[in-house]
Amino acid sequence: EKEWLEPSGGENSRYSGERDLENPLAAVMMGLIYVNPEGVDGKPDPLKTAHDIRITFQRMAMNDEETVALTAGGHTVGKAHGNGDAGILGPEPEGAPIEDQGLGWLNKKSRGVGRNAVTSGIEGAWTPEPTKWDNGYFETLFKYDWELKKSPAGASQWQPVGVQDKDLPPDVEDPSKTINLVMTDADMAMKMDPEYRKISEKFRKDPEYFAETFAKAWFKLTHRDMGPRTRYIGPDAPTEDLIWQDPVPAGNPDFDVAAAKSKVEASGLSVADLVSTAWDSARTFRHSDRRGGANGARIQLSPLKDWEGNEPERLDKVLGVLKPIASETGASLADIIVLAGTVGLEKAIQAAGSSVKVPFTPGRGDATQDMTDEESFAVLEPVHDGFRNWVKRQYVVSAEEMMLDRAQLMGLTAQEMTVLVGGMRVLGTNHGNSSHGLFTDRVGTLSNDFFVNLTDMSYTWKPKSEGEYEIVDRKTGSTKWTASRVDLVFGSNSILRGYSEFYAQDDNKEKFVRDFVAAWTKVMDADR
Repeated sequence: EKEWLEPSGGENSRYSGERDLENPLAAVMMGLIYVNPEGVDGKPDPLKTAHDIRITFQRMAMNDEETVALTAGGHTVGKAHGNGDAGILGPEPEGAPIEDQGLGWLNKKSRGVGRNAVTSGIEGAWTPEPTKWDNGYFETLFKYDWELKKSPAGASQWQPVGVQDKDLPPDVEDPSKTINLVMTDADMAMKMDPEYRKISEKFRKDPEYFAETFAKAWFKLTHRDMGPRTRYIGPDAPTEDLIWQDPVPAGNPDFDVAAAKSKVEASGLSVADLVSTAWDSARTFRHSDRRGGANGARIQLSPLKDWEGNEPERLDKVLGVLKPIASETGASLADIIVLAGTVGLEKAIQAAGSSVKVPFTPGRGDATQDMTDEESFAVLEPVHDGFRNWVKRQYVVSAEEMMLDRAQLMGLTAQEMTVLVGGMRVLGTNHGNSSHGLFTDRVGTLSNDFFVNLTDMSYTWKPKSEGEYEIVDRKTGSTKWTASRVDLVFGSNSILRGYSEFYAQDDNKEKFVRDFVAAWTKVMDADR
């Protein structure tokens, strides 16, 4: 998307086919948190809006009952603001001048507070008593028929037909006056969609159940980014493990690590298999909501084991070797997967003539399928991995931009991202055994060859096809290697090239290995 609130049929829309929303997006368009309150693309249609609501909340791991509870509960208190001219509002926060201090949409031409505030453009309250928790939302929703009207700001909103004076909410500044009773298109979806209606009617008849369901859904909404319950502190922290917290049982920190390493070393698995499996297990971790990661070994469970990015056939082969080792040593599979990555790295480090050791901290646990919410994990599926030089398909966003997104979710700095990519390439961990970016004749050795050859002025780069390039010897004209956009960005971007040239230096071979190990350990331990 290029514009705020660009219609879904516009250029670079996040929708395709029969309104299929691109994964992992949830909001219907840039500039909104959930769905357009006026309807799909600003055109009121409660049933179409219901579709958008369902997809958006599913991607937040909310079921239909939780969705209705959050919508109704959130609209039981407060009001919407649209009593004014939306055209006089200033630019959005990022487009506003520095003196606006990042607030955005400021009204500098007239009174823009209290009863004259304009935010969504919709004007009015959802219940007769908008400062009180009650069942007024469902009572008014079902009590009246609703018709489309325009707010003073020009927004489409639903208002009751033949509303009684006693049901009109008070003005925000003068309680002796009243304002509109309104519903958004999303609210009407709670009445018009068959499944949402069943739940709404149930909540209407049982206010206590509605309040309880809202409380649980609200807790889930506001604590979803905290990770497992073990991260909670304080006297009010609940003791119950909930599936949306991605629970992981405690692991065994006391198994014989040396014996387990010996078994992995004798397994016959390649450096690429050992490193790739550990990486795939850990790379799902997101600092934004503390989800994913190696702890739990969910890479062996559905849906992760079937993700294209995890190479199911290769993964099944590797896990078939590692599971018996975990069983024999009393370790968790999660620990053995990470330890196997350690073994692979140390082999590659020794091949490079270095003696740097890779830290390993045991104690990870193994989650079960019953502890794993398959639907909520589906949105964590990677559609790209610049570190393994893979993109599921062509996207509007470039491969290198997606790599940056993944790196920031993993909490990596630009330097850590650089050293990891360079190391992963020479280790031969590319998805599907792709040869792009393997700028080395020593695959499986943790050398700085990627950076040496990327920055070598003996070569020039030529486009081969979309997203693919050839490295050509300037003298002979022969092709030496091939590359992706992700590979080349470490030479074309000034910041990344600085890191590349640094690691390409002859006297930085050991520094490269140590930095790679530090960044690798950070990824492996991110969810601990």
